[in-house]
This record gives sequence, C-alpha cells and structure tokens, in this order.
Amino acid sequence: MGDSNALPKTDYTRWRLKSEDGRQTWEYLELDHEVEAWPQTYFDKYHLGLDTGLPDLPPPKTNLDAARNGLSFFSKLQLPDGQWACEYGGPMFLLPGIIIAFYVTNTPIPEPWKIEITRYLAARAHPEDGGWGLHIEGESTVFGTACNYVVLRILGMEPDHPVAQKARNRLHELGGSLGSPHWGKFWLALMGCYGWEGMNPIPPEMWLMPDWVPFHPWRWWVHTRAVYLPMSYVYSLKHSHPENDLIRSLREELYTQDYSTIDFARHRNTVAPLDIYHPHTGLLDVANELLTVWGNWVCPNAVQKYARKHVYDLICREDENTEYCCLGPVNNPLHLVSRFLAEGGDSYAVKRHRETIRDFMWVKNEGMLSNGTDGVQTWDTSFLVQCVVECELAEDPENYQMLTKALEFLASQQIQDDCPDMDKCYRQQRKGAWAFSKRQQGYTVSDTTSEALKAVLMIQNVPGMPNLVSDRRCMDAVDVVLTMQNADGGFASYEPIRGGEWLESLNAAEVFGKIMVEYSYPECTTAVVTALALFRKKFPSYRSSEIEQTITKAVRFIKHSQRPDGSWYGSWGICFNYANMFALESMALTGETWQNSNVSRRACGFIISKQLADGGWGESYMSSVKAEYIHHQTSQVVNTAWALIALMNAQYPKREVLENGIKLLRERQQPNGEWKQEAIEGVFNKSCMISYPNYKHYFAIKALGMFARNYEE
Repeated sequence: MGDSNALPKTDYTRWRLKSEDGRQTWEYLELDHEVEAWPQTYFDKYHLGLDTGLPDLPPPKTNLDAARNGLSFFSKLQLPDGQWACEYGGPMFLLPGIIIAFYVTNTPIPEPWKIEITRYLAARAHPEDGGWGLHIEGESTVFGTACNYVVLRILGMEPDHPVAQKARNRLHELGGSLGSPHWGKFWLALMGCYGWEGMNPIPPEMWLMPDWVPFHPWRWWVHTRAVYLPMSYVYSLKHSHPENDLIRSLREELYTQDYSTIDFARHRNTVAPLDIYHPHTGLLDVANELLTVWGNWVCPNAVQKYARKHVYDLICREDENTEYCCLGPVNNPLHLVSRFLAEGGDSYAVKRHRETIRDFMWVKNEGMLSNGTDGVQTWDTSFLVQCVVECELAEDPENYQMLTKALEFLASQQIQDDCPDMDKCYRQQRKGAWAFSKRQQGYTVSDTTSEALKAVLMIQNVPGMPNLVSDRRCMDAVDVVLTMQNADGGFASYEPIRGGEWLESLNAAEVFGKIMVEYSYPECTTAVVTALALFRKKFPSYRSSEIEQTITKAVRFIKHSQRPDGSWYGSWGICFNYANMFALESMALTGETWQNSNVSRRACGFIISKQLADGGWGESYMSSVKAEYIHHQTSQVVNTAWALIALMNAQYPKREVLENGIKLLRERQQPNGEWKQEAIEGVFNKSCMISYPNYKHYFAIKALGMFARNYEE
C-alpha cells in the first residue's frame, strides 16, 4: 500500500452517508451550521474509519453471547431506511471510467472528490513499484497503471509528484500504454491519448443482426453487452476530447516513444503479458480483421448511421428502465458520454447521469473510490435477517425494531413491474424480483431475489412481526425465479443462459475470464433451491409440481458440479469455501448429510483437509484465478465462518474440528462485538476481486449461533 499521508485530506468530521429509499450517497458539508444540524452517526464514523465511541460489551460467556455481541455491534450500522451499507470496492478500473467520462463531458468534479480520490489512489498504489493492478490485491498492470495515472493528472497532480513519477516509471517498465487491453485503449482513445485506429472494432452494426444469429450481442452476459452497447456507439463516432495542454502532456508521459511516431494501427493486438488473462483465439483475430475491413472500407455510411440510431435507442431504454442508474459503474459513465455526444451537456439525461454516478462513490479512511455497483443493500440486508432468524435471536425484544426496519426496507425494494417492451431491449422478466442493490436499478438477480424472499418469509413468520410483503408478491418472486432455470438444472446470475460457451472464443476484453455468456453456479442454484423449499412450506399448492421439478433438477446440477476432490468452485466469493457453504446447504435441505450421503462426506473431507493449525481456514484470492485451492498466509474470519457453516449444514459429527474454528472466531472478535477487516472476500469473472466487508459480521454471527443452537445445550 502506498503512502498518502503527505497529500491534502478533507475534514472527515464533515462527511455524512445519506440513505433514501435504498439510495446511498456521501455528502460533504461545507458549512458549520450544516454540520451542527446533521450530526455524524455510528455508521458514518465506522465507514470513515473514525472512532465510533461504541463501548465494550460484557465479555461473552457462551458462543451465543458472542453472537449477540456481534449482532449488537452490527445493528448500530443499520441506516435509517433499514438497510446496511458498505464499501464494495476492489476493482481498480472503475474510477478511470468515471473520471475520464466527467472530463470529456465537461462535468465539474467536486473539490472533496478530487482530494479523496487522489488520496485513495496514492494509498492503493503498489508499495514497491507504485503502479496499480486490476484489483487492489493484484500486481501492477498496464491497464490499471495507465488509466489511474490519467485520473491523477486530471485531478491536478503534477507529473513530477513522487506518486506520479513512481507510477510512470512502472508504466514505462511495463512497456508503456501501447500494452493496454481493449477497455484501456478505449478510455485512452476517448481522452485523445490513443489513436482509434489502434482499437479492435466494436461496430454498432452487430446489434442489427437477426436475433437468431448465435453470436448476436443479446446472447452475451448482461454486464458484457451493457458495456459494449455504449462502447459501440462512441466507437462509431471515433470521438476524442479536443487537444489541450493536459492531453499533449499525457501523450508524452504515457509512452516510451514519441507520440507522433506511433503507428497505432499496428498495436490493435498489443497487450502486455501481465495484463492478459484471456488470450485472443484465432477466431477472435479473424473476426477483428474482417470487422476492421468492414468498418474502414465496406460498411455504407447509411448503414452505420442506422445502426448507431438503433444502438442509441437501446441506450435510452436502458436509462429509462434503470432510472438512469444503469447496470453498473462501467456502463453508467459510458451512457453519460453517449448522451452528451448526442444531446449536449444541458440535456435531462446528462444531468441525471451526473447525479446517479454519485451512487457509486464511496468514502473510507483511505479516500474515495468507486463501488462495484450502486451498493450491496438488498443482498446484505437479506443475509442479516436470515442470520438473526437462524440463530433464534429474532424474538429477542432488543432486535424487534432493527428487524422491522429491515423488513420495511426489503418490502420497499421489491420490483413490482416489468420493463416496457422488455423483449425489444432484451430484458429478463422482473416483476417480483429484487435487484442486488436497490429497486431503481431494476435488474433481476436470481440469488438476490431468492435470498430476499427467504428473508421475508422467515421474518414474517416470527410472532409479532408485521406482514408487509403480501402472499401475491411472494408468489411474484417465485414466478420470476421459475423462468430462470437452465437446461442443466442450475441457475445463472441475471438471466438464463442465452448463448453457447463457445462464445468465450470471442472474448475481446482480454483481462477477464468467463465473461461472454451466463453460466450455472452452485451459489445461485442453492439460493433458489432454499427459497423454493421455504416458499412451498407456506404455499404448498402454488405451482407445486413445477417447484418440485425445479428443485430436483437443481440439486442434480449441484451434485454433478462437485469436483473430484469433493469441493465446488465458487464464482462470486473466494472461493471453494464460499461455494461449499452453499452447496452443502442444498444437500442438507434434501436430507443428504455426512451420515447418509457420499456427496456430503466427500465435501466435508475436503473442507477439514484445509483447516489450518490455529483452527481456522484461510483461502487466497488466487484460488479463484487458478481454480485450485491456495491457502492464504493466515486464517481469515470470513473463510472460517463459511467452512464452519458448511460443516454444520452437513451435520459433521466431529465436534472438536468445529470447536477449533469457533475458538478462532471468538479470539478475533473485538470487545465491542465487531470483527476487523482482513483479506478481500469476493470475486467476479475469475480474475477480479471485490470487497464484501459485511460478510465478516453476519457470517461470523451465523456460525456462532448455529454452533450454539446445534452443538450446545
């Protein structure tokens, strides 16, 4: 980690986290009377790394006491509208897109943002070489270093500043910005610091193909097509920001040779070795050559103009369907640029994007970063509710208000309509679903919908709790989920699988794996299985035969996806410990445990073989990258909680194994009930890590509570 202590810093006592109907934004109060009128809360101070002032709790005498202490602390972090917030950072390619989009659309960057983003990049520079990687724990790459260097220069850092100098030296050691992967080349070209002729093509005409074409973009994974849709619009215009002093300077700073001498067309396929995770296939290279010829010499201007109009219509539909939030922090700034180029800086759409991008920005002790989505609100709130119920703490009087507010939040965030003309914009059914973050974002997610439904069913079954989500709305959620099962019985993330795995041979992003189509995941599949099982207990006659068939096929998928060593590979958390926890929950639900199931015994054998000498489990993010279990240097609270929950779901009989893990959780718990942040917890697309800092709280609480209820009198 780099040193940001010498850089300017805002007054952290002036930051406030505002929550309103699921939306989270950080506000900086410039005026003293504003500070006095809006005091900082426990959750403000905690997320900013300030002293919360929360007192030490009575030392726990039992494991259930320890769980209660953990819940007592975590309850103080609940926001007024009932949700829990957190940093969702880790990827280092998000800030460049936002800041470059602001720059090329003449969007003012608030001074507190400039100060804190600069601090964050300095803090997260590699401690040895000064560069930046794909994510915060990765080694320096051209993509991360070039793009974040541009951010620092836009924000006002001079090229001779030690942070900039060190980063530039590392960039030159890596060969300079010519080695940027596809997305990096795009942002640099938009800035005017790379030639568009050096980009592999992203023609908007792809969207004019008939839907039956097996590689039509509508078949791609939702995040991939959401990025390449506006990228294709901007690419077709070949727009670069007008040349100015900063751009002229950057052209010299980013390369190891004189900018005017670079033949960019020769570098369409130049990618630095440290950057590339998914090398080009022969099919992709042939496609790029054909599309280059098509775009440069064959495609009539009228066709390109018509394609651009069609793509722009899809961009506008995405904006309307998400209330301008967009799917995530990559396509939102791309939409900002697209709408700016089409309508100018004073348009309603541009103003809305300038506002909604604030939803992605997060402030912590190191500075300001971009979250990977506009929050983790629904996901975290759902798991917390389940945790309290499963630990049998839901009827404790001190938890009533917290749980009621959480239920109110979940009730308010269920999506209650489908997108207009959803087939025309290739959207999945969403009425009854929950989005990962908030309702306005508007995207169905299979496991978020399932976990939220479970939470609602659990909490509304607690005596004295209000019934805020009607039976019909619970049925709507099931209706959505039942549309999403894949042919193999499993469930993907946002949509059923639409295209063949062979489309990975057209993966143009170069830095991610498994990015082109949806896949069935044990984690998503288990969420659906457990939600449907709980639902049919309350509504045994509603679509009963379909639910039974869905569960049977889903469990069969989970069994078939078990690896020969007894484990499951996790695609959304690190890594095997995460997936094992989910898979063994499905097994237990169908009556398969250590006592009677070879599947469960093999999984338990794998898990206990990875237990470390201190009783805990620690798994490196490299497990996700390499697809093989790699130990972390130390045990991790989150990995330990996942392993314990998995073993307890399987009813593993050797209590001493569990006790050793529980002992580690107790030792790591602080006197005020919290657990400190350790290594990064999440992953996507195999190669990029992302933070889920609330995992250490509610999964540790759940493990302690489960052990107390199931293994102690």
